[in-house]
Amino acid sequence: MILDRYLIKQFFPIFVAAISMFVLLLSLIDLFANLWRYLNYEVPLQQILKVCLYYIPKSVSYALPISLLFAAAYTLGDLYSRNELTSIFSSGIPFWRFSLSLLWIGLAFSFFSFHFEDRVVIPTFKVKNDLSRVLLRQSRTENNSDIVIKAKNGRLIYAVDYYDSQAQILNGLSIIEQAETGTFLSLVRAPRASWTGTYWALSNALIYSWEEGLLRAKPLIDTEVYQEHPDTFRRNSMQAEELPAREAALMVADLKAAGLPFIQALADYYHRYSFASASFLVMILSISMGGRFRKNILLMSLSSSLGVAVVFYVMEMLSMMMARLGYIPPLVGAWFPVGFFVLIGVLLLQSAKT
Repeated sequence: MILDRYLIKQFFPIFVAAISMFVLLLSLIDLFANLWRYLNYEVPLQQILKVCLYYIPKSVSYALPISLLFAAAYTLGDLYSRNELTSIFSSGIPFWRFSLSLLWIGLAFSFFSFHFEDRVVIPTFKVKNDLSRVLLRQSRTENNSDIVIKAKNGRLIYAVDYYDSQAQILNGLSIIEQAETGTFLSLVRAPRASWTGTYWALSNALIYSWEEGLLRAKPLIDTEVYQEHPDTFRRNSMQAEELPAREAALMVADLKAAGLPFIQALADYYHRYSFASASFLVMILSISMGGRFRKNILLMSLSSSLGVAVVFYVMEMLSMMMARLGYIPPLVGAWFPVGFFVLIGVLLLQSAKT
């Protein structure tokens, strides 16, 4: 316990300094990437600083794994350069036991990262993006045109010419009802449908159905059976990565039920969990690298941390892109980089100095 407290005491000051540095760096990168746009539209300095403030939680989310990796690698390397690790190993304490407190810290930060992303990062990042679009005069609409939605396991098919998300109105609505075998039952046509809060009220609706071998049309009176939520008709403009985990799961379920493409949303949903585990992953890597640097510890720890982070994020980007395009399963795309680096960390740990 004394050694655990000593290691944690050495670790946290370096971690605080590292995450402060990386957060500042990421914030400056985002600021300078959009600075010319702000200057072009003469955005006040106060508004620019407000955008930067809302971007800080996202910067913390990005910087957390890199900071943990750097702090742990530097702490262990510094102890090794002062021969303190040699003394610890000589006393019969295994390296894995001495580093166990760092693994617990990584696990704790993984749980923190998931809830922090869910409750803080996503809301503030959305505010930041909305504010940026307003300041830079960029419009974003949730209105959709030429929408096709499947409901009730494909028994109902909605075809909409245009959906007004503000007024919650469907224009140019056609509803095809078919049996479970795919046999045509009826067709409903309405120029307009308004959401009442519980169902769609169709205006001047006609229903076409087979009667005595002829396709006949008659006015449709009862429209309360059409109760698909308005969000269903604007899911195409939403991203699972912009929603909390629970809402992202509901979004995936809605897309499946509506017969819409859901692979990208499912991959983003799995990525929410795999990215949170990166904090635990980097601790395994840092422990395996910690006893390898005896000279130039600061430079070697920083360069190795940045190198591992670049490789991890590039691999993650490629695997997620392949998962979103359907080349590999979403679960594999989200978790492959994590599994790969865990394997590398375990192999390096076996050859670590003890």
